[in-house]
Amino acid sequence: MTEILSQDEIDALLNAISSGEVAEDEYSSVGEQKKVKIYDFKRPDKFSKDQIRTLQMMHETFARLATTGLSAQLRALVHVHVAAVDQLTYEEFIRSIPNPTTLAVINMDPLRGSAILEIDPSISFTIIDRLFGGKGETAKISRELSEIDMSVMEGIIVRILGNMREAWSTVIDLRPRLGNIETNPQFAQVVPPNDMVVLINLETKIGEVEGLTNLCIPYITIEPIINKLSAQYWYSSIRKGELDENRAIIQERLDQVQIPVIAEVGSVDISILDFMNLTVGDVVKLENTTTRSDMLVKVGERKKFKCLPGRVGNRLAIQIGDRVEDIPDELLGSTRSEQEY
Repeated sequence: MTEILSQDEIDALLNAISSGEVAEDEYSSVGEQKKVKIYDFKRPDKFSKDQIRTLQMMHETFARLATTGLSAQLRALVHVHVAAVDQLTYEEFIRSIPNPTTLAVINMDPLRGSAILEIDPSISFTIIDRLFGGKGETAKISRELSEIDMSVMEGIIVRILGNMREAWSTVIDLRPRLGNIETNPQFAQVVPPNDMVVLINLETKIGEVEGLTNLCIPYITIEPIINKLSAQYWYSSIRKGELDENRAIIQERLDQVQIPVIAEVGSVDISILDFMNLTVGDVVKLENTTTRSDMLVKVGERKKFKCLPGRVGNRLAIQIGDRVEDIPDELLGSTRSEQEY
């Protein structure tokens, strides 16, 4: 507990300091020390907190998709989740991973440059063991991947890249492609050592085996879309995707709707008495209508096109002409008699 001095003790202490009997730094208040973060001004941060947060949300989606895909392919309980998203130099990333390991160089089309997907050896050999019919139990194996092992891991990585493309779809139509697989980190120099990268740590658990899967993306690769890496843009893109999906569903349902299409010969105004006295065989003279006059095509209740009457074989038909949606109703006249084809 911090000791509280009385007013007399404070006055005596100030007098002692003034007279030089006591050094000032001997009684400096310590209190709670503030946490100090080392910042290198020669190597400033490239990503803002908002951009880091957006990348984390994107790859949380990626982790969920990878969990589902790997569980189905390995027929085992797989759990992948984002542990951390940090920015560091490429050299620091290379020094932090084991040797040998599984390093997949990924071409980030249409973005320039490449990214690195690093899979912990314990995870890699567990996957290989599962796919070869084993139980996927913990095995402390420290060796490079054989050609057969690389072929197996290639299929797994290609599937993971499909999940990555879907997770990035709200920001860009990414088409990641597997370039090559390395086992020695020194042979995977995709950018200069001092270039900044963003590192997404994915904790991966297959059965009882746990390990890290790291996705390293250089800043120069993300730079063209850096403005899109904001929470506002990400959420608006998701909203737009939902609207497009709903619009497609509505369009698909409307394609099956049946609507009446009517060819209108002409119109005439008659009294109620004349209308009530109409019988079969009566002739109604249409106003301002000749045999060469255009007819109207109505879709439902809306006037849509002009048309000309004709025949196709033994059946009556019409030839669609100009649109009439923008013609005022007073110029078209009111409908009183219709003939449906």
